[in-house]
Amino acid sequence: MTTSRPKIGVMFLREYLPESIPDFARMAEQAGFDDLWFVEDAFYNGGISAAGVALAVTNHITIGIGIQPAVVRNVAYNAMDLATLARIYPGRFEIGLGHGLAEWIRQVGEFPSSQMGALGDSTLALRQLLRGETVTVDTPDLHLNRVALEYPPATVPRVSLGVTGPKSLNMAGRVADGTILVEMTGPALVRHNRALIAAGQEEAGRGGEHHQITVFAFWSQDADAATARDRLRPQLAGRIDRKALRDLEPAGFAEEAAAMLDQGGADLLARDMPDAWIDELAVAGSAADCLAAVGRLGNAGADRVTLVPPVSATIDQIATWAQDLFAAR
Repeated sequence: MTTSRPKIGVMFLREYLPESIPDFARMAEQAGFDDLWFVEDAFYNGGISAAGVALAVTNHITIGIGIQPAVVRNVAYNAMDLATLARIYPGRFEIGLGHGLAEWIRQVGEFPSSQMGALGDSTLALRQLLRGETVTVDTPDLHLNRVALEYPPATVPRVSLGVTGPKSLNMAGRVADGTILVEMTGPALVRHNRALIAAGQEEAGRGGEHHQITVFAFWSQDADAATARDRLRPQLAGRIDRKALRDLEPAGFAEEAAAMLDQGGADLLARDMPDAWIDELAVAGSAADCLAAVGRLGNAGADRVTLVPPVSATIDQIATWAQDLFAAR
Protein backbone atom coordinates (compact mmCIF):
# COMPACT_ATOMS: atom_id res chain seq x y z
CA MET A 1 0.00 0.00 0.00
CA THR A 2 2.86 2.39 0.81
CA THR A 3 6.51 2.60 -0.13
CA SER A 4 7.49 4.28 3.13
CA ARG A 5 6.35 3.27 6.60
CA PRO A 6 7.05 5.92 9.22
CA LYS A 7 7.03 5.15 12.91
CA ILE A 8 3.60 5.79 14.42
CA GLY A 9 3.20 7.53 17.75
CA VAL A 10 0.42 8.99 19.84
CA MET A 11 0.14 12.24 21.76
CA PHE A 12 -0.79 12.73 25.41
CA LEU A 13 -2.91 15.86 25.18
CA ARG A 14 -2.43 18.80 27.50
CA GLU A 15 -6.05 18.43 28.64
CA TYR A 16 -5.42 14.98 30.12
CA LEU A 17 -4.90 14.89 33.89
CA PRO A 18 -1.29 14.33 35.06
CA GLU A 19 -2.31 11.35 37.20
CA SER A 20 -3.40 9.52 34.04
CA ILE A 21 0.15 9.54 32.60
CA PRO A 22 1.17 6.07 33.90
CA ASP A 23 -1.91 4.32 32.53
CA PHE A 24 -1.73 6.21 29.23
CA ALA A 25 1.95 5.38 28.79
CA ARG A 26 1.41 1.69 29.49
CA MET A 27 -1.51 1.66 27.05
CA ALA A 28 0.56 3.34 24.32
CA GLU A 29 3.33 0.78 24.64
CA GLN A 30 1.03 -2.23 24.87
CA ALA A 31 -1.05 -1.01 21.93
CA GLY A 32 2.03 -1.04 19.69
CA PHE A 33 2.80 2.66 19.24
CA ASP A 34 6.44 3.45 18.52
CA ASP A 35 6.36 6.85 20.23
CA LEU A 36 4.52 8.74 22.94
CA TRP A 37 4.77 12.53 22.85
CA PHE A 38 3.89 14.97 25.62
CA VAL A 39 2.62 18.47 24.96
CA GLU A 40 4.20 21.22 27.05
CA ASP A 41 1.85 24.20 26.90
CA ALA A 42 1.44 26.90 29.54
CA PHE A 43 0.18 26.14 32.11
CA TYR A 44 -0.58 22.44 31.89
CA ASN A 45 1.67 19.41 32.46
CA GLY A 46 5.44 19.77 32.70
CA GLY A 47 7.12 18.04 29.79
CA ILE A 48 10.24 16.79 31.59
CA SER A 49 8.37 15.41 34.60
CA ALA A 50 5.74 13.79 32.36
CA ALA A 51 8.41 12.19 30.20
CA GLY A 52 10.18 10.90 33.29
CA VAL A 53 7.03 9.23 34.61
CA ALA A 54 6.30 7.65 31.22
CA LEU A 55 9.84 6.36 30.83
CA ALA A 56 9.70 4.82 34.31
CA VAL A 57 6.55 2.79 33.66
CA THR A 58 7.43 1.54 30.16
CA ASN A 59 10.17 -0.61 28.66
CA HIS A 60 10.85 0.27 25.04
CA ILE A 61 8.55 2.96 23.63
CA THR A 62 10.23 6.25 22.64
CA ILE A 63 9.14 9.24 24.71
CA GLY A 64 9.18 12.76 23.29
CA ILE A 65 8.62 16.25 24.67
CA GLY A 66 6.94 18.40 22.08
CA ILE A 67 7.38 21.21 22.33
CA GLN A 68 9.50 22.91 25.03
CA PRO A 69 9.59 26.72 24.83
CA ALA A 70 13.35 27.16 24.55
CA VAL A 71 13.63 30.47 26.40
CA VAL A 72 11.79 29.70 29.65
CA ARG A 73 14.48 27.42 31.12
CA ASN A 74 18.15 28.11 31.60
CA VAL A 75 19.84 26.01 28.91
CA ALA A 76 22.42 24.49 31.28
CA TYR A 77 19.84 23.41 33.85
CA ASN A 78 17.56 22.12 31.11
CA ALA A 79 20.47 20.07 29.80
CA MET A 80 21.06 18.64 33.28
CA ASP A 81 17.47 17.38 33.53
CA LEU A 82 17.42 16.03 30.01
CA ALA A 83 20.80 14.35 30.35
CA THR A 84 19.64 12.59 33.52
CA LEU A 85 16.71 11.02 31.66
CA ALA A 86 18.87 10.21 28.67
CA ARG A 87 21.43 8.40 30.83
CA ILE A 88 18.83 6.32 32.67
CA TYR A 89 16.80 5.56 29.53
CA PRO A 90 19.34 5.61 26.67
CA GLY A 91 17.94 5.76 23.16
CA ARG A 92 14.34 6.24 24.30
CA PHE A 93 14.08 10.00 24.50
CA GLU A 94 13.36 12.81 22.01
CA ILE A 95 13.43 16.55 22.68
CA GLY A 96 11.45 19.20 20.83
CA LEU A 97 12.20 22.91 21.22
CA GLY A 98 10.25 25.88 19.88
CA HIS A 99 9.69 29.60 20.14
CA GLY A 100 6.73 29.21 22.49
CA LEU A 101 3.50 31.15 22.10
CA ALA A 102 4.43 34.82 22.43
CA GLU A 103 1.54 35.58 24.78
CA TRP A 104 2.64 32.87 27.23
CA ILE A 105 6.32 33.81 27.04
CA ARG A 106 5.50 37.43 27.81
CA GLN A 107 3.21 36.30 30.62
CA VAL A 108 6.15 34.74 32.47
CA GLY A 109 8.55 37.57 31.66
CA GLU A 110 10.87 35.60 29.37
CA PHE A 111 10.25 37.12 25.94
CA PRO A 112 13.66 37.40 24.24
CA SER A 113 15.08 40.31 22.30
CA SER A 114 15.12 38.04 19.24
CA GLN A 115 12.93 34.95 19.04
CA MET A 116 14.92 33.52 16.14
CA GLY A 117 18.26 34.28 17.72
CA ALA A 118 17.29 32.91 21.12
CA LEU A 119 15.93 29.65 19.70
CA GLY A 120 18.90 29.10 17.43
CA ASP A 121 21.46 29.83 20.15
CA SER A 122 19.61 27.72 22.73
CA THR A 123 19.39 24.78 20.35
CA LEU A 124 23.07 24.83 19.48
CA ALA A 125 24.09 25.20 23.14
CA LEU A 126 21.78 22.38 24.30
CA ARG A 127 23.09 20.00 21.66
CA GLN A 128 26.69 20.88 22.55
CA LEU A 129 26.10 20.35 26.27
CA LEU A 130 24.41 17.00 25.70
CA ARG A 131 27.43 15.94 23.63
CA GLY A 132 29.68 16.68 26.60
CA GLU A 133 31.25 19.84 25.20
CA THR A 134 32.29 22.90 27.19
CA VAL A 135 30.14 25.82 26.08
CA THR A 136 30.77 29.54 26.27
CA VAL A 137 28.27 31.87 24.63
CA ASP A 138 27.40 35.51 25.24
CA THR A 139 24.41 36.89 23.34
CA PRO A 140 21.60 39.25 24.38
CA ASP A 141 19.46 36.27 25.38
CA LEU A 142 21.92 33.54 26.36
CA HIS A 143 24.96 33.62 28.65
CA LEU A 144 27.08 30.56 29.44
CA ASN A 145 30.65 30.72 30.70
CA ARG A 146 32.68 27.50 30.32
CA VAL A 147 29.69 25.30 31.17
CA ALA A 148 30.00 21.55 30.80
CA LEU A 149 27.87 18.71 32.14
CA GLU A 150 29.49 16.42 34.68
CA TYR A 151 27.29 13.54 33.49
CA PRO A 152 26.57 13.91 29.78
CA PRO A 153 24.64 10.99 28.26
CA ALA A 154 26.47 8.30 26.33
CA THR A 155 23.54 8.15 23.91
CA VAL A 156 22.78 11.74 22.95
CA PRO A 157 19.05 12.39 22.46
CA ARG A 158 17.88 14.02 19.27
CA VAL A 159 16.90 17.71 19.50
CA SER A 160 14.23 18.77 17.01
CA LEU A 161 12.69 22.17 16.41
CA GLY A 162 8.92 22.52 16.37
CA VAL A 163 8.56 25.47 13.99
CA THR A 164 6.41 26.57 11.08
CA GLY A 165 7.58 29.72 9.29
CA PRO A 166 10.02 29.63 6.35
CA LYS A 167 12.84 31.33 8.26
CA SER A 168 12.41 29.04 11.26
CA LEU A 169 12.31 25.93 9.07
CA ASN A 170 15.49 27.04 7.35
CA MET A 171 17.08 27.54 10.78
CA ALA A 172 15.99 24.06 11.86
CA GLY A 173 18.02 22.64 9.01
CA ARG A 174 21.04 24.64 10.17
CA VAL A 175 21.02 23.98 13.91
CA ALA A 176 18.80 20.99 14.84
CA ASP A 177 18.76 17.22 14.43
CA GLY A 178 15.16 17.18 13.24
CA THR A 179 11.96 19.18 12.77
CA ILE A 180 8.51 18.69 14.26
CA LEU A 181 5.74 19.75 11.88
CA VAL A 182 2.54 20.62 13.69
CA GLU A 183 -1.05 19.55 13.14
CA MET A 184 -2.59 20.15 9.70
CA THR A 185 0.69 19.52 7.93
CA GLY A 186 -0.35 17.33 5.02
CA PRO A 187 1.88 15.54 2.51
CA ALA A 188 2.10 18.54 0.17
CA LEU A 189 3.24 20.81 3.00
CA VAL A 190 5.70 18.18 4.27
CA ARG A 191 7.40 18.22 0.86
CA HIS A 192 7.38 22.02 0.77
CA ASN A 193 8.84 22.31 4.27
CA ARG A 194 11.47 19.66 3.64
CA ALA A 195 12.87 21.84 0.87
CA LEU A 196 13.19 24.79 3.26
CA ILE A 197 14.87 22.59 5.85
CA ALA A 198 17.23 21.09 3.26
CA ALA A 199 18.28 24.58 2.17
CA GLY A 200 19.25 25.35 5.75
CA GLN A 201 21.22 22.12 5.97
CA GLU A 202 23.15 23.04 2.83
CA GLU A 203 23.90 26.52 4.16
CA ALA A 204 25.38 24.98 7.32
CA GLY A 205 27.36 22.34 5.47
CA ARG A 206 25.11 19.59 6.80
CA GLY A 207 23.64 18.45 3.50
CA GLY A 208 24.73 14.86 3.98
CA GLU A 209 23.11 14.44 7.41
CA HIS A 210 19.75 12.80 7.93
CA HIS A 211 17.30 15.32 9.38
CA GLN A 212 14.37 13.59 11.07
CA ILE A 213 10.87 14.82 10.23
CA THR A 214 8.15 14.24 12.83
CA VAL A 215 4.59 15.15 11.90
CA PHE A 216 1.86 15.73 14.48
CA ALA A 217 -1.47 14.81 12.85
CA PHE A 218 -5.06 15.12 14.03
CA TRP A 219 -6.52 11.60 14.24
CA SER A 220 -10.12 10.50 14.00
CA GLN A 221 -10.96 6.86 13.32
CA ASP A 222 -14.23 5.00 12.94
CA ALA A 223 -15.56 1.99 11.04
CA ASP A 224 -17.78 4.54 9.31
CA ALA A 225 -15.32 6.83 7.53
CA ALA A 226 -17.84 9.67 7.19
CA THR A 227 -18.39 9.73 10.95
CA ALA A 228 -14.64 9.94 11.53
CA ARG A 229 -14.21 12.83 9.10
CA ASP A 230 -17.25 14.70 10.41
CA ARG A 231 -15.78 14.54 13.91
CA LEU A 232 -12.83 16.62 12.70
CA ARG A 233 -14.64 19.21 10.59
CA PRO A 234 -15.19 21.85 13.31
CA GLN A 235 -11.66 21.44 14.63
CA LEU A 236 -10.04 21.82 11.22
CA ALA A 237 -12.27 24.72 10.22
CA GLY A 238 -11.47 26.50 13.47
CA ARG A 239 -7.76 26.27 12.71
CA ILE A 240 -8.03 27.68 9.18
CA ASP A 241 -7.71 31.44 9.48
CA ARG A 242 -6.00 34.03 7.28
CA LYS A 243 -2.57 33.16 8.65
CA ALA A 244 -3.11 29.44 8.12
CA LEU A 245 -4.07 29.91 4.47
CA ARG A 246 -0.39 30.16 3.57
CA ASP A 247 0.10 26.56 4.65
CA LEU A 248 -2.75 25.40 2.41
CA GLU A 249 -1.09 26.72 -0.73
CA PRO A 250 1.11 23.64 -1.38
CA ALA A 251 -2.05 21.48 -1.32
CA GLY A 252 -3.73 23.74 -3.87
CA PHE A 253 -6.90 24.79 -2.04
CA ALA A 254 -5.91 27.99 -0.24
CA GLU A 255 -7.93 30.26 -2.56
CA GLU A 256 -11.05 28.12 -2.26
CA ALA A 257 -10.72 28.03 1.52
CA ALA A 258 -10.31 31.82 1.61
CA ALA A 259 -13.46 32.26 -0.46
CA MET A 260 -15.43 30.02 1.89
CA LEU A 261 -14.17 32.00 4.88
CA ASP A 262 -15.30 35.23 3.20
CA GLN A 263 -18.72 33.80 2.43
CA GLY A 264 -19.59 32.14 5.71
CA GLY A 265 -16.63 31.90 8.05
CA ALA A 266 -15.65 28.77 9.94
CA ASP A 267 -19.23 27.48 10.06
CA LEU A 268 -19.48 27.30 6.27
CA LEU A 269 -15.99 25.85 6.05
CA ALA A 270 -16.85 23.10 8.54
CA ARG A 271 -20.06 22.24 6.73
CA ASP A 272 -18.80 22.27 3.14
CA MET A 273 -15.16 21.27 3.48
CA PRO A 274 -14.49 18.53 0.90
CA ASP A 275 -13.44 15.13 2.20
CA ALA A 276 -10.25 15.47 0.15
CA TRP A 277 -9.20 18.43 2.28
CA ILE A 278 -9.69 16.44 5.47
CA ASP A 279 -7.67 13.58 4.01
CA GLU A 280 -4.86 16.03 3.23
CA LEU A 281 -4.87 17.81 6.60
CA ALA A 282 -5.47 14.92 9.00
CA VAL A 283 -5.44 11.17 9.56
CA ALA A 284 -9.12 10.32 9.36
CA GLY A 285 -11.56 7.63 8.26
CA SER A 286 -11.56 3.88 8.68
CA ALA A 287 -8.49 2.08 10.02
CA ALA A 288 -7.39 1.40 6.45
CA ASP A 289 -7.95 5.07 5.53
CA CYS A 290 -5.88 6.19 8.51
CA LEU A 291 -3.05 3.82 7.70
CA ALA A 292 -3.07 5.06 4.11
CA ALA A 293 -2.90 8.68 5.35
CA VAL A 294 0.12 7.82 7.50
CA GLY A 295 1.71 6.18 4.48
CA ARG A 296 1.19 9.31 2.37
CA LEU A 297 2.96 11.36 5.03
CA GLY A 298 5.79 8.82 4.99
CA ASN A 299 6.06 8.98 1.23
CA ALA A 300 6.26 12.78 1.50
CA GLY A 301 9.23 12.52 3.84
CA ALA A 302 7.93 12.02 7.38
CA ASP A 303 10.02 9.68 9.51
CA ARG A 304 7.56 9.67 12.42
CA VAL A 305 3.83 10.44 12.52
CA THR A 306 2.35 11.25 15.91
CA LEU A 307 -1.41 10.82 16.04
CA VAL A 308 -3.30 13.48 17.98
CA PRO A 309 -6.60 12.02 19.24
CA PRO A 310 -9.73 14.04 19.99
CA VAL A 311 -9.86 15.49 23.51
CA SER A 312 -12.95 13.38 24.15
CA ALA A 313 -11.18 10.09 23.36
CA THR A 314 -10.67 7.80 26.34
CA ILE A 315 -7.66 5.57 26.95
CA ASP A 316 -9.76 2.52 26.07
CA GLN A 317 -11.01 4.12 22.86
CA ILE A 318 -7.48 5.03 21.77
CA ALA A 319 -6.35 1.47 22.49
CA THR A 320 -9.20 0.09 20.35
CA TRP A 321 -8.40 2.46 17.49
CA ALA A 322 -4.74 1.43 17.69
CA GLN A 323 -5.63 -2.26 17.62
CA ASP A 324 -7.71 -1.76 14.46
CA LEU A 325 -5.09 0.52 12.89
CA PHE A 326 -2.19 -1.87 13.37
CA ALA A 327 -4.30 -4.85 12.31
CA ALA A 328 -4.80 -3.09 8.97
CA ARG A 329 -1.07 -3.14 8.21
